[in-house]
Amino acid sequence: MNGAQQQAKQPVSAMLAGPYGHPYHPILVTIPIGAWVCSLIFDVASHLSHHEAALRTGALWLIAIGVFGAVAAAGVGVLDLLVIPAGTPARRTGLLHAGLNVAVTVTFAANFAWRSGLAGGAGPTPPGQLVLSAVGLLGLTASGYLGGKLAYRYGVRVAAEIVQAEGFTTTATTVDRDRTPTPPTPLA
Repeated sequence: MNGAQQQAKQPVSAMLAGPYGHPYHPILVTIPIGAWVCSLIFDVASHLSHHEAALRTGALWLIAIGVFGAVAAAGVGVLDLLVIPAGTPARRTGLLHAGLNVAVTVTFAANFAWRSGLAGGAGPTPPGQLVLSAVGLLGLTASGYLGGKLAYRYGVRVAAEIVQAEGFTTTATTVDRDRTPTPPTPLA
């Protein structure tokens, strides 16, 4: 593993971004993803149910929860981005991932602003607001693909393979203070 790869695996601050091998960003992204997916489900359900106003109001607040969750996830995501060396494919992917996430968050914030005056109105979610949520989720899907590429292809903030091998050995492997792993005992 070269120095750039090792650098991208270490947190800027373990307290702020999560310890080695267990970053906070992937945990926090579940908040906006779950909230925004559920908001679209509520929007669709408002067209299929007699509880249109309650479902529209629920979708509105799920969008708000998602926006606040996205801001929290972005805060630690930026810390993870900072450890990726400039000029690398991983850095370019990280910047595109971050840019898409900003666009998606702005889309949902605009959707919240559009809906906030209409939340208690009669009838199902208007088609334009439903389409805006669907477009936001398409952008989120593309961004999620890039986030997966950062973790699973480039190994950003993922423990080194030799450390990962601990989970597949028959005896405990230790890691010293410098995070220099000792070789694992292979399975026989």
